[in-house]
Amino acid sequence: MKKYLAGLCAGFTLLLSLVALPAAAAGYTQTRYPIVLAHGLFGFDTLAGVPYFYQIPDALSRDGAKVYVTKVSAENSSVVRGEQLLTQVKNILAVTGAKKVNLIGHSQGGLDIRYVAAVRPDLVASVTTVGTPHKGSKFADALRGKLAPGSLTEAVLASVAQGFGSLINILSGGGTNPQNAIAALDALTSAGTASFNSKYPAGLPTSSCGSGAASANGVAFYSWGGTGLLTNVLDLTDPALGLTGLAFGFEANDGLVGRCSNHFGKIIADNYFQNHLDEVNQTFGLVSLFTSNPVTLFREQANRLKNAGF
Repeated sequence: MKKYLAGLCAGFTLLLSLVALPAAAAGYTQTRYPIVLAHGLFGFDTLAGVPYFYQIPDALSRDGAKVYVTKVSAENSSVVRGEQLLTQVKNILAVTGAKKVNLIGHSQGGLDIRYVAAVRPDLVASVTTVGTPHKGSKFADALRGKLAPGSLTEAVLASVAQGFGSLINILSGGGTNPQNAIAALDALTSAGTASFNSKYPAGLPTSSCGSGAASANGVAFYSWGGTGLLTNVLDLTDPALGLTGLAFGFEANDGLVGRCSNHFGKIIADNYFQNHLDEVNQTFGLVSLFTSNPVTLFREQANRLKNAGF
């Protein structure tokens, strides 16, 4: 019976995956400049063979886009990670001969790509953030409030988190990128993002829940995010995001980022029925069937960039 149920679940998962895949359309995603995908906190390019951006690079590339998935420290500040990303962007430009790239970042990856665009706007055509805490995460605030700087609790949890980051690094192919759990946590708090925003303000809303400038320094800005929590009964990560979402009280959120915090540049939408992992089509494509599919959203954004000449 257990084997039967396991096989039934696996088959249903495959069916959902196939239903979700958008139809191919030659040239639909063929942007002028390469698309560079940047992962979030505890992220990777592939982990034990599983892509962070599940099914998304293939969906973009099969209809014309040149897609590159980057890998920076799983845990570190947005400036440190941004510098690592900038090095990879330069390498991508050298390999492709392109003049610029289109950057798309999920979660903290959105802050990383904002940094790259701020310090080297000449290398960037567009910045698109997905589920990024531009004004911090209330969950990060709550967690930081429990960890007094220099305390034993902070040291112990930092050690555990950095061990987890190192494990992710090993399972995703290794590398020498340093891990710093406390720097990562601080970067995602309201205070941390406020400090970051004071140095790199382009694209931020001028009101608490408004829209930001659509472009600056020749770089176009876009964003989208979700406000779903328990979106698929088969996804075992949903309950965890339901719990972290409690830190937001009555504010709509995706489990880690509030609706208004993900506002940046031109807002495509801020209320897809997706949680924080759904936004990159995780876990294994187990997302809601009652909202825009995340793979489709990435394809639509590539087409939007193509039509804008990027």
